[in-house]
Amino acid sequence: MSKIEEVKAKVEIGKTKLIPGLVQEALDEGSPASEILQAMVDSMSVVGEKFSSGEIFVPEMLIAAKAMAKGVDVLRPLLAGDTSASLGTCIIGTVAGDLHDIGKNLVSMMIESAGFTMVDLGVDVPAERFVEAIKENENVTLVACSGLLTTTMPALKEAVETIKASGLDVKVIVGGAPVTPEYAAEIGADGFAPDAGSAAVKAKEMVA
Repeated sequence: MSKIEEVKAKVEIGKTKLIPGLVQEALDEGSPASEILQAMVDSMSVVGEKFSSGEIFVPEMLIAAKAMAKGVDVLRPLLAGDTSASLGTCIIGTVAGDLHDIGKNLVSMMIESAGFTMVDLGVDVPAERFVEAIKENENVTLVACSGLLTTTMPALKEAVETIKASGLDVKVIVGGAPVTPEYAAEIGADGFAPDAGSAAVKAKEMVA
């Protein structure tokens, strides 16, 4: 098994402590950083699919995401100059009136693992703040808005409409327990994801 294959296998089962060393070994063997990153992204896609189908649950997914984050830390200095490794910046936040962040944090980790630079605005984010963040950060290609309460559905709608009205060229993905694909389409979002695993896949599709 090549070192890249080993990295891939260990990320999938969340061997956090082993990943930095394995990533370094793969680099020492001459594997390009972007290929190692891609292997980890592929691994997280498998994890995301297993999560979506109910084979694994949140703890396993978090462990795998943490393992990948450790690997990304080793690669980051090498990827900094390689813009092709990044799909751009993704702004993420839970909309105004909603203080849930576990789902958002999971989605953030998964979208980051797909190759985005993440800017997390936290919870209870007003619509205008999303627009400000797009202007403040470079190369923003995606905004992810999360809403987990039915009462904050109007805030989700306002966030999407405000971002769209700003005329800034970004894609907007929405998600959260009460959100449906129909509602996402109705409020003008470009995409919808039912869970963190599919959010990463969708995010990649949307900006490709």
